[in-house]
Amino acid sequence: MTAPQVETLDIARQLAERFAETAVARDKAGGTADEQLAMLRDSGLLTLLIAKEHGGQAQPWSLALQVVRLFAQVDGSLAHLFGYHFLDQVVAQSSASPEQFAALQRESAEHHWFWGNANNSLDRRVVGSREAGGYRLNGLKHFTSGSPYADRLVISFRLADAPDTIVRAVIKPDREGLRIHGDWDCMGQRQTGSGTVSYSDVWVPDSEVLTDPVKGSEGQPLPFHTLGPILAQLILTHVFLGSAQGALAEAARYTRDQSRPWYTSGVERAEDDPLVIRQYGEFAAQLEAFAALADRATGEFDQAFVKGSALEAGERGEVGYRVAAANVFGGKVALEICSRVFEVMGARAAASQYGHDRFWRNVRTHTLHNPAEYKLLTLGRYALKGQLPVPGFYS
Repeated sequence: MTAPQVETLDIARQLAERFAETAVARDKAGGTADEQLAMLRDSGLLTLLIAKEHGGQAQPWSLALQVVRLFAQVDGSLAHLFGYHFLDQVVAQSSASPEQFAALQRESAEHHWFWGNANNSLDRRVVGSREAGGYRLNGLKHFTSGSPYADRLVISFRLADAPDTIVRAVIKPDREGLRIHGDWDCMGQRQTGSGTVSYSDVWVPDSEVLTDPVKGSEGQPLPFHTLGPILAQLILTHVFLGSAQGALAEAARYTRDQSRPWYTSGVERAEDDPLVIRQYGEFAAQLEAFAALADRATGEFDQAFVKGSALEAGERGEVGYRVAAANVFGGKVALEICSRVFEVMGARAAASQYGHDRFWRNVRTHTLHNPAEYKLLTLGRYALKGQLPVPGFYS
């Protein structure tokens, strides 16, 4: 690991410690984490993946995902926001010309933009009507993570005269007629701002519309430009891993410092109960396996991403398979650990003041948005028939 990478992780750990001070209270409050986003802006981490020629740090995705994992150990919302800040830029890159994307990267690095999105492609309710020089947008979009914080929004809409055609743009969120409702009210990931964005005659000029990305010989998107859904799954895999690690670390502290031994255990301290120790051993083994699979998938994604336009379809499929496996396995492990840690802490640990339940609620919220059962079908087709994952909104 290079000196800049070590420094990055040191900065991330310091931020995570500060985030932890208010994590439970903010989880209860919901809303937005504006003070914490300001800390993130000031840290310099928002330019981590931007190319050096555009003013960034040119670090690999594996480093950014280590930061996601560190944040998730205390606050799943901020981990999600950080990862999706870069995912939104990858989505923009897949739809933009090289010149457009380079300009966006330069400005993002210069002004320390935070990126959010209103880009849920399955939500068809935002429609753009063509007018001279641009599009007029109307409708609603839900699941708009990061939108209340954003300096720039990646948006998508359907064409009024071709509803199966998706158009993307990057816009400022203060546009007349655009409203960020701030209505996200979920049991988990409570400060991601993933609620509703509405459009009432919002004007998007052609200059903001993302056009003319590099395409393959048959006019289809390059495999590199279909990595976005795989990356989204990989980011959430690290949110799952960090959440499970955070839940276990908090549980261990509580068991050592506050848990009382069961009256028939024959020990004076809960941490000396063999049944408690055995359960911690089981959790540790699960996390070791999860971390190993996540790190392998992340390493393969790093290799795929740096190939850029040279990435081949088969290589894209292989990394998609590995990431799906890590996501499915990790989701199950994280749900189990984040739930079962209460068994090794005892009844008092369920008190609301501790916020131990936030880890499970955060993981459960995400796993519902990308069902494991359908990813298992993807894995099964590969295992049974040798069929690689086909590019899609979630694969």
